[in-house]
Amino acid sequence: MGVLTTLVLLFSSPAHAAEVRVAVASNFLSTLQQLAAVYHNQQSDRLMIISGSSGGLYAQIRHGAPYDLFLSADQNRPERLEKEGVILPGSRRTYARGLLALWSDDPLQVDREGAVLHSGTFQHLSLPNPVNAPYGLAAQQLLSKKGLWRTLEAQKRLIRTGNVRQTLFQVVSGAAPMGFIALSQAHHPVIAGKGSLWVPDPSLYPPIIQQGVVLARSQQPQAALRFMHWLQSQQARALIAASGYQVGLRDLLLAGGFPKAAW
Repeated sequence: MGVLTTLVLLFSSPAHAAEVRVAVASNFLSTLQQLAAVYHNQQSDRLMIISGSSGGLYAQIRHGAPYDLFLSADQNRPERLEKEGVILPGSRRTYARGLLALWSDDPLQVDREGAVLHSGTFQHLSLPNPVNAPYGLAAQQLLSKKGLWRTLEAQKRLIRTGNVRQTLFQVVSGAAPMGFIALSQAHHPVIAGKGSLWVPDPSLYPPIIQQGVVLARSQQPQAALRFMHWLQSQQARALIAASGYQVGLRDLLLAGGFPKAAW
């Protein structure tokens, strides 16, 4: 199902602190790690973080995976879980709006207008599998809107990965010259300022509305709800905005501004 369980993050805490199992979409992993560190300074609860594609994590949840909280990279899967009656009523919340980016480790590969996609000078283009990964679906819709999807697919230039982290690894490793990732990944200290980047106009693809839900089978529902509530706070939203997401003008200002391409 394209699942990549990449990390379990545990913070030391008092013996009576709650342990919240958080299933998070790969694009939000590094941001959640930062948020968890800040949150842990304010709460005794600890987080266990499991990362993967939204589709893969959704499938795990459908098969009974013991998660407390699901932070998806879309709104479709949280809505489906709500309709299926497997979340706590009223717990579905939007925590970010994602932005797509085309990135290459080569400083000369990607131009600021994305014209490279029409050039035919690249051998492969990596992207998350649209079936499981919302950012891959956004990339597919963008390429379709530009009239490129069928051509690139027929030319076998598209490399589908399990999630956006795998796409990034492919580009960094040189397996693909460029790939569609989340803008938040391009903001990571290891990547920021390196290579070449195009941030498409968000009007070129449907909004990537990222939502979270607390699962009805959670063993720590109150702790999971506490963290979900904190994600809506000004402090958390400012950190999310600074990581390359849209969360609202007020919080963008708190974060010290936002890339022009996101406005």
